[in-house]
Amino acid sequence: PFQTLTAPAPFADETSCQCQAPHEKLTIAQARLGTPVDRPVRVYADGIFDLFHSGHARALMQAKTLFPNSYLLVGVCSDELTHKFKGFTVMDETERYEALRHCRYVDEVIRDAPWTLTPEFLEKHKIDFVAHDDIPYSSAGSDDVYKHIKEAGMFVPTQRTEGISTSDIITRIVRNYDVYARRNLQRGYTAKELNVSFINEKKYRFQNQVDKMKEKVKNVEEKSKEFVYKVEEKSHDLIQKWEEKSREFIGNFLELFGPDGAWKQMFQERSGRMLQAFSPRQSPNSSPTRGRSPSRSPSPPWVFNKASPPSSPKAASASLSSMSEGDEDEK
Repeated sequence: PFQTLTAPAPFADETSCQCQAPHEKLTIAQARLGTPVDRPVRVYADGIFDLFHSGHARALMQAKTLFPNSYLLVGVCSDELTHKFKGFTVMDETERYEALRHCRYVDEVIRDAPWTLTPEFLEKHKIDFVAHDDIPYSSAGSDDVYKHIKEAGMFVPTQRTEGISTSDIITRIVRNYDVYARRNLQRGYTAKELNVSFINEKKYRFQNQVDKMKEKVKNVEEKSKEFVYKVEEKSHDLIQKWEEKSREFIGNFLELFGPDGAWKQMFQERSGRMLQAFSPRQSPNSSPTRGRSPSRSPSPPWVFNKASPPSSPKAASASLSSMSEGDEDEK
């Protein structure tokens, strides 16, 4: 079952986890078949492990999973041995020890591991097999420091992970030294801490200012492009709305003032009403009469003839007498 790790791996000189069962020599075939729980296969892997990376972790994973039941011990060489036989490290020995303790595949860390494995060291830590890549490792006057381990049948090869190594990481840093120096100066590190000369410090700080100006110009350009895009989008929407409104206006105008529009019909109706108001219909000819001749209408007796008014009182009396005679005749 999967076991949750809640603490870093212990150091060999501080742990009480010792193999209590008799330590009989195992062959690789026997180890691959599996061993009892109280007798795990003790596998040893060593190295410098500077700038601990995924290539290191994969090598340790392979060493841990070589056998069904295994206990992985990892030896880390000290700064003294490393500087003597290989070269200067980026991380000191304490940092490298701690990096190994927090790898999930490591069961135990051996500090100040030997450069060449001796029978006494193998016996002290009850080591069954040594895991390392199969490429001959020439060092300390030997063509392969693991040659005697291979001859004893205790060597188990692992595969290197291509494309990643401590040397590759350091090469990247050296290649981009100016970038990292400028970045750390900007973060607050001093030129003395970075081992940068006075002239280079001023140059890097000037380059940082130039980069800031470039970034500001870039931001302004991006914001300008975004603003122009928004204006174009808004203008497009506005023009589209104008077109819709203009079509609606033209349609309403034609519906109202077109050849067959409502305005023409309303105008015709009002024109007809006005004509009727100015020229009313004549009375019908069949209206009843009162028995008098239509060509002659009697005048009231009190209306005088405007053409021949009486010239004197005598003439007026004479006309009144004649009117009274006429009335008697009509009666």
